[in-house]
Amino acid sequence: MESSSRSSLQGLKVISFESRRAKEMAELIRRHGGEPIVAPSMREVPLAENSAPLELFQKIEDRQIDLVVLLTGVGTRTMVDALAIHYSRERIAALLGRVTILARGPKPVAALKELGLQPAFTAPEPNTWKEVLAVLDSSVQLKGKRIAVQEYGVTNQELLSGLETRGAKILRVPVYRWALPDDIAPLQAAIREIVATKADIVVFTSAIQVENVFQVAQQGGLDTKLPKALARTLLVSIGPVCSEALARLGLKPDFEPEHPKMGFMIGELASSVQKLLSAKHQN
Repeated sequence: MESSSRSSLQGLKVISFESRRAKEMAELIRRHGGEPIVAPSMREVPLAENSAPLELFQKIEDRQIDLVVLLTGVGTRTMVDALAIHYSRERIAALLGRVTILARGPKPVAALKELGLQPAFTAPEPNTWKEVLAVLDSSVQLKGKRIAVQEYGVTNQELLSGLETRGAKILRVPVYRWALPDDIAPLQAAIREIVATKADIVVFTSAIQVENVFQVAQQGGLDTKLPKALARTLLVSIGPVCSEALARLGLKPDFEPEHPKMGFMIGELASSVQKLLSAKHQN
């Protein structure tokens, strides 16, 4: 990795594990002069015969839920779609309108808007479980409250434990899970590039990406080599939740953007890359 003067990603090989917005990520990296290798690391799989959304709405009908925490926009829409065989959209909106709703950031807010609803509370950036708990602590007496948490692929144990510690009764509502891509060959190839020290920058944009990348590395016998290889690259995390997943593996990102947005992250990375590389080489 050359540390010559630059305010762009020119000449740098950047690996990303973005899936849903893979093409957009590649274009962002190219726009700032980098050479993108985007290897999708996950796919969304709706839970077959998932009874959790129906159970939630039956409890709302019976007035057994006080507050619903919506963690993702995709999860909210998937939940609504799963209920479509049982309720009309008008009825779904009416039932959700009965309870207090907290949205973890702008994406579930947008999904609610499609139903003509607004959340009572919205967790601010960086939209982690810590902000969710902070908003509730400042606004709601949680002891004895019956709270449903729409999950987004993996259980957020810190959030659930925090709610339980405060005396809330929890209903988990898993809506979809994350699986590995049908074709993991590009992901395997990207991991080999990292281990062979051919990558300059590695970008993670979700905690599930971290888990899946290490799962595939383990399948290929590279899980012991990958952490050291990642530590040699300029390691980028989109935000605190992703950084926590890396920390559990003994890794600390070299860069985390001020705002957890993909475009902002790549732009800020490009403008700071010279300083980041210099600091990396000195360590």
